[in-house]
This record gives sequence, structure tokens and C-alpha cells, in this order.
Amino acid sequence: MDGLNPRKVFSLVFIIGIAVVFTLSFGPGSSGFGGTGAATTAPGSVATVNGKEIPMRDFATAWARQMNFLRSQGSPIPESVARQFGMHTQVLDRLVNTELLAQAAERHGITASDDELRKLIHQNPDFQKDGVFDMERYKQVLRDFYRKTAPDFETELRRQLGAQKMLDVVRANAVVSDDEVRARYEKQGNQAKVVFARFLPTMFAEKVPAPTPAQLAEWKKAHEKEIKDYFEANRFVYQQPERIHARQVLVKLAPDATAEQKAQAKAKAEALRKEIEGGKDFAAVAKESSEDPGSKARGGDLGWVERGSWEPALADAAFALKAGEVTQPVETKFGVHLVKVEEKQAAQDKKLEDVSDEIATTLYKQDRAKEQARAEAEKALASVKGGKTLKELFPSEKEQPALLRFETETRPEAVETDSFTAEGEAVPHLGPAPELVKAVFAVSAPQPLDQVFPVGEGFVVTQVVERQKPDTAGFDKRKDELRTQAQQAKQIELTESFLKSLKKTGTVVTNTEAIDSVVGAG
Repeated sequence: MDGLNPRKVFSLVFIIGIAVVFTLSFGPGSSGFGGTGAATTAPGSVATVNGKEIPMRDFATAWARQMNFLRSQGSPIPESVARQFGMHTQVLDRLVNTELLAQAAERHGITASDDELRKLIHQNPDFQKDGVFDMERYKQVLRDFYRKTAPDFETELRRQLGAQKMLDVVRANAVVSDDEVRARYEKQGNQAKVVFARFLPTMFAEKVPAPTPAQLAEWKKAHEKEIKDYFEANRFVYQQPERIHARQVLVKLAPDATAEQKAQAKAKAEALRKEIEGGKDFAAVAKESSEDPGSKARGGDLGWVERGSWEPALADAAFALKAGEVTQPVETKFGVHLVKVEEKQAAQDKKLEDVSDEIATTLYKQDRAKEQARAEAEKALASVKGGKTLKELFPSEKEQPALLRFETETRPEAVETDSFTAEGEAVPHLGPAPELVKAVFAVSAPQPLDQVFPVGEGFVVTQVVERQKPDTAGFDKRKDELRTQAQQAKQIELTESFLKSLKKTGTVVTNTEAIDSVVGAG
């Protein structure tokens, strides 16, 4: 986004949000306001900013406006999902920031004139009739939709205009020098495109033979700390309670089921058990008759289950069985269960000495696989230096991904990146690789980099295939555009800094319960 990093982009979204608040683009004629009548009259506040309350109805209106905006952009996401992404926090932040700016404007004597207030009211289409401001329409909308008197509404609007003026004062200090514009061009105009191949230990693990007893003993002696650290990090694997691999058939019962309904459910479960005793496959019975939506399609398969995850009556009945056996009908709060035990696994409480050979073997093979990955990367680098290309050596069998390549490849593949700049420390489709980025921009023309680079768990061989450096002609062509970008970035920084100082010296208290009542608990 024109050279702005994600933090700056988020700030720009904030400023756009402030603008939406100040222009008051909500009301009976817009999407979003009309459906929030109940929320706008709810008591309480969602936050207090230096003693000034932000009413719940204002938050409800802003939240509805946010959701309707997303829908208008073709993103009909549920409110529960929007909350998971923190959109309710963004909405609240906009309201809090507006209040902080309004209070700052009052302290600095910055206020909107009567003419400015009148102009904004007259321009609001909610208050117009046939395209012209109408006083009766104004009074009606304030009464029926804004639920405010004219003096209250105009006082609030005047404060919001003051907040916008305060923001304008802050942003007016965003002065950009010629040197800053040139520096921005030097960063943006310094670009490269590379092809890389990654060599991961997992690609070579199967080729590594298990150590001989002598090799294992030697490796254990030299790597005692690594073995102990691995055991501590994976202790949950070696210390497990008793488990069973189970399937179930469930006949559901309502929480308020009568004695007669419980008897009917138990009779149904007993009939199903007789079918199983008669030779019918338990999984087939579960698919046909179980009322547990989570396991029905899987033939009742519940996977591995620990005793403590079930109600005592069901756990006692199931864990008392041998593999292959089926319980009698067992009633719980969910209904009547039939459980089949497929496998049993006794409780484990293994000590380090019990598993040290196993861990040492794993680590030994990982170590050798990593050595093999490095050796293969060095071999590939030699071929590239000899005139081969990575695309010739390691052709890709699938389309290149749009995002990062995760460590799931089974063999090295040549990946061509998009153009990128030296501003960050990441390579497209690869991820953070500061030393690799530094080496890429140290060369001035397309060529292979002369070393293998460790990146994550693997090793990377890289060819620079395009290299572009900034020049005077390019700068003259983009100078005005770059100056605008630099000024916008500085305005965002100043706004962030100013709001941060206001929050630091002020007191903002939020009311989670009130927020939850509007957007739902997360």
C-alpha cells in the first residue's frame, strides 16, 4: 500500500473511521441505524473517558454501522466472527479516540463556529426534504431516530467538529523535507526479485538410517542436555493417564425428560445393543441410529478418551471393558449411551531413563537429516554457480502459493518471488530472513548468491533474477507522489503519537459487560 507498513495501514483505517464518525453518516436514511432501535435505548455506557461516559446506544449504532459497511463491501460475516477478529474493539477505540480529541480541543479552546455547525446540519441528507434542509424534518428525525433534543444533538455535533479540528491541527505539523522524500524513493526504488529453493531436514529424514548401538551410545554421551530438554518439553507424551479408543451410539434425552421418555430411550438403546450382539457392525449401527451429530458420520468414533473427560458412570462402565466389548446402556445428562472399546492404553509414567534411547534415536536422525539438507543445498549451490538455474534443477510441480510456503514440502522446489524492497527483513513466500535480504541487496545485478543461508529449520539457495536500483529519472517522475505518501505517513505517526499521549495522561475505563450485551460474549 504505497510503502506503508501494516502498522501504518491500520492507523490510516483509524483516521478513515474518525472521518466516518465526524461526518455523522448515520440516520434513518442510511443502512444500519434503523435496525438498532432496541440497542439505542439500552441503559449504561460502554466506556468512561476522563469521567465522560460513552453511551451504550452510541456504541450500538457504531457497531451496526460497521457491520453494515462490511456487508455493503460484499463481506456478510456473522457478528460472532467479527468479534473474534476484534472489530468491536476497533469500533470502541474510534469512539474513545473521538472523545479524547474532543476533550483536547476544549482544553485548547478549539471549537466549531455556528456557521460550520449550521452548514454540516443543512448538508446532512437525513434532515432534507426534496434536497433542501427542512426544519420540521430535522425535528422529526432527532425525535424519532437520534432520540435527542436539538440542543443536545448540536452540542454533541459541535464537540465532534472540535475533535476534527484538533486532529487537523495535529496533522498540520506533518512537514516533509526533500531529503525525506528522496529517502523514501531510495527505499522503494531499490527492488529485487529472486528464485530460491529450500532444503528441509524433513525432506531427507527417511533416508537417514537408525544409529548402530555404538553410534547411539556415543551420541547419547555427547548430547545429554539435548536429550533431557527434549524429554521435559514432551513430558506429556511420556506421562499419560489411562485411555481408551472408543465409539458410541447415543440416544438423546432432553434435560427435562420424563421417566417415561427415559425408559423409551433405554429400550431403544437395548434394542440397538441386541443388533450388535447379533453380529451387526457397531460403526454401521452408529451411522444409522446414533443421535450424536459429532460422531455419527464417523461411525460413532470418539478417538482416544481419558477417564476424566466423561461423567463417572459412563467412564466406569467403559473403562471396565476389554478391547472389543460393548457397555450396557448408560444414562447421562446427554442421553443413553452404548460405548464400544476399540483399543485400551494403560497409564504411562515413563522416566527419562526409560525413553532416553528412543529420544536419542529421534534427535540423532534429526541431526543427520539436517546435515543431509545442508549438504544437498551446498551441492545445488555448486550446480548453480556452474551455470544451472534453480528452475532447471528443481522444477515446481504446482502453482506458487500466494502466501508463505510452510514447511510441508517433500522435496526442494524453485520458487520465484514477487519484487520486494530492502525495507523489511522478509522474502516473499519464504518469510523472515534478514541475512538473506541483506545479501540480495548487496549485489547490483542478477546472479546467484554465493552461500547457503540458514532459514528456519532449513537451508536456502538463492538466485537474484531481477535487480532494480533507484535513479534520478525515476525520482523526478515519482517525486510528487512520494511526497504525498511521506506526508500521509507522517500525519499518521503524529496522530498515533498524540492519541497515545492523551491516553497516557488520561483515564479510560471500559465496561465489558455492556459491550458484550451489544455484540455478544466472545
